[in-house]
Formats: sequence, structure tokens, C-alpha cells
Amino acid sequence: ELDRQADWLNRYMQTQVQIAGNCDDRGTEEYNLALGSRRANAARDYLVAKGVAATRIRTISYGKDRPVALGDNEQAWAQNRNAITSVR
Repeated sequence: ELDRQADWLNRYMQTQVQIAGNCDDRGTEEYNLALGSRRANAARDYLVAKGVAATRIRTISYGKDRPVALGDNEQAWAQNRNAITSVR
């Protein structure tokens, strides 16, 4: 997915994006915010390595505040551990 995003961003050089790091609902708020930040930064670093200018990418961590899936099981937790890229 990140390869496809890098290709697209390298075609549309004026586009800026935000990468939101998310995680599941286990752990403290502080831990989850840090984990979400690491996840977003890892996605940003990958895109930068593929030629996207770092100045075009903003990262943010929502921790466990924006779940994609509800539930307390491995399937829901796996879906909630993500980094979501959106056009700004």
C-alpha cells in the first residue's frame, strides 16, 4: 500500500498528506499515543525513502481514540493497529 501511495505522491508533487497513527485499546493513553506516533513516523520514513519530500507529510497520533473495528479480540485489535494516509 505504501508503495502505491509513494508512486501516486511522486506523480502529484504538490499534494500534501497527513499520516495518522492508530493502535488498539490495550495499554495506557501515554503508551498508545507514543505507539501511534511511531507507527505514523515509520510510514512517513518509508514514503520519504521512496522519494516523497518529508515537508509534504505531516504525522499525528490518535492512539486508541479512533478505532476502525469495535471489539476486544485479536481481529479487532489487528485492524485498529494502522497508519491512515489522507490528503490535506
